[in-house]
Amino acid sequence: MEEGGVESAVCSLNRAVAGSGHESFVVSIGGRLVETVERDGGHHVVLDLKSKNPITYFTRALRLRRTLAELSAGATCTVVCAHSRVPAWLFAWANRTLRLPWLSYAHGANRVSRYSGIMTRGDLVVAPSRFLAGFLIENYGDAYGGLPLESRIRVIGPCVDTDRFDPDSLDGAFVAEKRREWGVGPGTFVTMSVGRITPVKGFDAVIRDFAERSASTGAQRRKLVIVGGAAKGKERHLEELKALAAKLCQPDSVVFAGGQSRMPECLSLADEVVSGNTKKPESFGLSVAEALAMNKPVRLLRRFGGAAEILDDVAAAGMPTTRDAVKALYGPGAVLAKTLAAYTEAAK
Repeated sequence: MEEGGVESAVCSLNRAVAGSGHESFVVSIGGRLVETVERDGGHHVVLDLKSKNPITYFTRALRLRRTLAELSAGATCTVVCAHSRVPAWLFAWANRTLRLPWLSYAHGANRVSRYSGIMTRGDLVVAPSRFLAGFLIENYGDAYGGLPLESRIRVIGPCVDTDRFDPDSLDGAFVAEKRREWGVGPGTFVTMSVGRITPVKGFDAVIRDFAERSASTGAQRRKLVIVGGAAKGKERHLEELKALAAKLCQPDSVVFAGGQSRMPECLSLADEVVSGNTKKPESFGLSVAEALAMNKPVRLLRRFGGAAEILDDVAAAGMPTTRDAVKALYGPGAVLAKTLAAYTEAAK
């Protein structure tokens, strides 16, 4: 629970469920977002559901079974949501005797395999976009448990916290501090790109695009701010990106801001938000929706996957602002209604 789209989706889901009066428990190995889970009214249970070590698989599955048995004892109804492949496999073993209803949340178009197929085995399967739902049906459409995947899949986009991502509710002092820290002076055009530093996010393409546009705009001062920390094991990629920026761009025109906890304030400094993913389509693109909630224009270097779907749906909504559309489509109220309906359906 450090940072990333799945982690943000879990936090948003916890916030919506706990805020509606239900008990919400997040089970994970821990991380800085645990504070967010608990602050928003949820409970956190520390358990290593991340490790892929086969030697400890059954030990961890047994601990998970005991944890779930304790949490579900006395509850009117307990529904389990699995948000990643390792936790889903651990739960599949743990649930053999518990027989709890569960939803598998498929967050990515991963390589088709039996290992990834576990994310299609929930009583209901939740996909964050029509794109990913189609991918899963195409590749895992065989019946499971007597019910074909097409009849069990539900499209529910991750919840965007539109109360938090609100351009009218910002900490002005923090914004001013970031403006100074990043060297954003008067008249500077700020391009921002958001995400964990991994090759799939295409930050190299963002840097090249920024360099080309800077060269073509002449005297206008431009700044590229890349917000996101390097994923574990990707520190070398971060250094490669810094070297590329030093080679192609003007000195001090590219800022590697690292992970940031106050994204609304950061996004408020952007004149545009750019997604550089050109290789693997996003299953949703939460950072795209959050930028639109801040009324920021979004540009995709390749228009495909869930990110393109967001732009299309927001445009089709015909609302006065992109923020209005995001609130209607992906705001807490809209997502909570769909989520509780899926919980109720799975529990029957």
